[in-house]
Amino acid sequence: MPTEPQTTPSSQEKLAFAKRLEDAMLAAGYEPKPAVLEREFNTRHWGKPMTLHGVRRWLRGETLPPQDKLRTLAQWLKLTPEELQFGRDMAHRVESPRHRWGAEIGYQDRELFEAFLKLPVPQRRVVREVILALTLAARARQDSNGGD
Repeated sequence: MPTEPQTTPSSQEKLAFAKRLEDAMLAAGYEPKPAVLEREFNTRHWGKPMTLHGVRRWLRGETLPPQDKLRTLAQWLKLTPEELQFGRDMAHRVESPRHRWGAEIGYQDRELFEAFLKLPVPQRRVVREVILALTLAARARQDSNGGD
């Protein structure tokens, strides 16, 4: 029984992905640094967390993320996994909500977000789940009241 040939990504593909990842992070308002990528990725991914060394290898074009991690990255950066993996023009992206926060939120909310970001990843996940549960409950309550 013949087996399909294994195709491994070329170093050019890995470097192109690293450039797209860096560009997407910048477009979303994040510094393309390993520590930032590790923090932001691990707060969103429910699987095995990435190490600083692992995300550094993505940014250097040494490795590519597996599909589950690529999906998490794409969702965070507001791209499709295909766009992140294979590319598209990043110039037409709309401004990230992160850029609007300065004008839309007060200092107490900014302090809250900063405190949240200083929490360890497991605690941030708990806080996120509580917020999402409260949001769903409020939406359900609003729906049951006829949208008031």
